[in-house]
Amino acid sequence: MVTSAKSISEISARLESHLRSLIGPRDPYLGKAKHQLAQQYIQEELGCWGQVSAQSFFAQGQEHFNWSLTVLGSRPQLAPILVGAHYDTVPGSPGADDNTSGLAVLLVLAELLAHAQPRRSVYLVAFDLEEYGLVGSTTCARAWKAEGRPLHLMLSLEMLGYFSDEARSQKYPLPALSRIYPDTGNFIALIGNASTIPKMLNLKRQLKKSGAPCQWLPVTSKGNSLPATRRSDHAPFWDKGYPAILITDTADLRNPHYHKASDRIETLNVEMMSAIAKGLANSLCQM
Repeated sequence: MVTSAKSISEISARLESHLRSLIGPRDPYLGKAKHQLAQQYIQEELGCWGQVSAQSFFAQGQEHFNWSLTVLGSRPQLAPILVGAHYDTVPGSPGADDNTSGLAVLLVLAELLAHAQPRRSVYLVAFDLEEYGLVGSTTCARAWKAEGRPLHLMLSLEMLGYFSDEARSQKYPLPALSRIYPDTGNFIALIGNASTIPKMLNLKRQLKKSGAPCQWLPVTSKGNSLPATRRSDHAPFWDKGYPAILITDTADLRNPHYHKASDRIETLNVEMMSAIAKGLANSLCQM
């Protein structure tokens, strides 16, 4: 396994370091200084494991960037995997869960995968402007499609740190789902389009092995029949016909600090985040 040399406590320490370095309002227009510092940190941390690439795009008269690192696989002829997490926040929120948690796991995955070559090449991408309508991920998905590039799977890391053992702490966008899934928000959720069902089952097995309880939900019609499933950076890849999975703690369906000033590090379960990172790394290496 890729993470055999890394314990949960070691992964937790790396996550804590990333969280404390990145935390703070990172709106690109109202929190510009912290937004720029976050980009510098992303470049430096990804740069420890290879050459970092920038994808430039413009919005509201300002240049923005998606930052990416490619970890080459042992079988580069296979279609690659893309793992993404957005680094911007809503104004006024330090964004611990949304989405410093996903970004921190992305940076840890870069380190874990760099030390154990995966079968497929893995593109690790930090997206900008998710909070302004998935602009960064839409730019990325359009570019991949326009270039005719194949993609084995896209994973969107969106809010991975808030968990609760309280009964009725988990809500659902449809009442029927509450009769199928737990009412306690102590699991990580996988939401994918139909072609990803086998991949979701494999991810669930690896996450469970690493100590992260998991539930999964397949959706049809690119998630349009259940709009709540389209609220992150996987949706543009669904729209372009790619297999994509949202990995999430379900955001405001569980986390009372969503988009608030109270979305702070102290509300996160870093040990659970470590288990998620470990399970994802093992799964990515085997795909």
